[in-house]
Amino acid sequence: MTRMALIAQWIETARPAAVVVDVSVEVALVVRLLGVPLIVMAMPGERTDGPHALVHQIADHIIAAWPRELHEPEWLRAYAAKTSYVGGLSRFEHREVLHPVQDRAASVLVLGGAGGCDFDQATVEATAAQIPEITWKTLGLRGGPRTADPWPDICAADVVITHAGQSCVADVATARRPAVVLPQSRPYREQDVTAEMLRRHRLAVVADGRPDYRAWRCLIAQARGSDPNRWHQWQTTGAAARAAEAIETTVSKHARANVR
Repeated sequence: MTRMALIAQWIETARPAAVVVDVSVEVALVVRLLGVPLIVMAMPGERTDGPHALVHQIADHIIAAWPRELHEPEWLRAYAAKTSYVGGLSRFEHREVLHPVQDRAASVLVLGGAGGCDFDQATVEATAAQIPEITWKTLGLRGGPRTADPWPDICAADVVITHAGQSCVADVATARRPAVVLPQSRPYREQDVTAEMLRRHRLAVVADGRPDYRAWRCLIAQARGSDPNRWHQWQTTGAAARAAEAIETTVSKHARANVR
């Protein structure tokens, strides 16, 4: 209740032209009930439940941060006229893509995230001990190092091992790095659906469960033999600008309607 009251108070004070809501059904409903134009971020997965269906119905516009060509879920087709598939959104879109140093031992970066992973620092260290011919580094895992800027480490890795969260996938796609993706358990099978997109279109090697060190050798070799240029299909270039354009168009449309 306190959070909703604060949001309502902010809307009263700021008078926003529109509000973009990421994953909160409750916040989206409050925004719409207060008469503010609403843009919602669609999430992959099986979003067929009542609350999500209601939010997609009342939204003035929907932004999906993946390419329509790779995945157009059945539950979004009813709202095709007000949905923009903008591609993967990465904060590193305008950074220079650095290339790994050649003529050195193969390197792997295990990249975690705020949502948590089944694998932690101790698990990676145990695996790395079994595969000493590869240089292992971790970022964002429980018990391991973190950094505010993982971009140089992503670019430097011969293979990135990560989960199937939207941000991590978009960052790896922007860097055009070979990847092994381990989808994590999330509500509505969000990461499973994303991983299936990547597997089907051969953008990354996808592994289920927790592979042992023998499987890791094969998975890493498979990823190193893949074509990282296939990541262009994730359409990260220009994605933020496309999202901004969708938001601005929605705002302009409502401004014109109010003038009438």
